[in-house]
Amino acid sequence: MRIRRAVATWGHDIGLENKVRRDRKLALLAAAIAEYEHVFGEITVEEIAVQRRADRQDATVVRGRSRAARNRRGRDRDRRP
Repeated sequence: MRIRRAVATWGHDIGLENKVRRDRKLALLAAAIAEYEHVFGEITVEEIAVQRRADRQDATVVRGRSRAARNRRGRDRDRRP
């Protein structure tokens, strides 16, 4: 019983440490974004959309096939007699 309680407390402590660490990182990220926007102006939804498209085009597939390859394969399969 004591071991189970100790393990549960240990797991809880690790969870709290992870949350504190994540919250600190998010606070640092928020501060960095605020500083960037102070210098260069607010980041717009349009800028985010443009960057997202560019990132997808430049991405390297490291697992599985790219969406374009999957789509081509499906079309090729439909063409077979």
